[in-house]
Amino acid sequence: MASTTNAAVIFCVVLVFLQVSCVFSRHPTEGKFELRQNVPAVMTVNGFQEGEGGGGPASCDGQYHSDDEFVVSLSSEWYAGGARCGRSIRIVDFTNLGMNAKVVDECAGCDNEVGASSHIWKNFNLDTSQGEVNIRWSDL
Repeated sequence: MASTTNAAVIFCVVLVFLQVSCVFSRHPTEGKFELRQNVPAVMTVNGFQEGEGGGGPASCDGQYHSDDEFVVSLSSEWYAGGARCGRSIRIVDFTNLGMNAKVVDECAGCDNEVGASSHIWKNFNLDTSQGEVNIRWSDL
């Protein structure tokens, strides 16, 4: 009986040690991202309202957003596991006109893409039927 109790105590101590080790061994940049400046990208049209494009709510907050907002989705690499959620980026077009937008969603499976609301396109005086344009973006 004593050996069973001792084995159970040793098992619990080892288990606690492993859990503590895992907590302290997390990568120091987990949940963070490298600040980016003037990153070349393709801006596409993205619908953020319910029922548009068959997509669900935004991954950052689980909500739908009006297409009249300055909101974007980012390619998975830039989305950084949600670390950019709610943060603003600066989008600059080919004429050097810039505007700020809030990151609300991930564009999973996209590469070097900023999915922008139609409101952003209108403010750049772009026709959404173009489908995509080259831009640069920066963290604010």
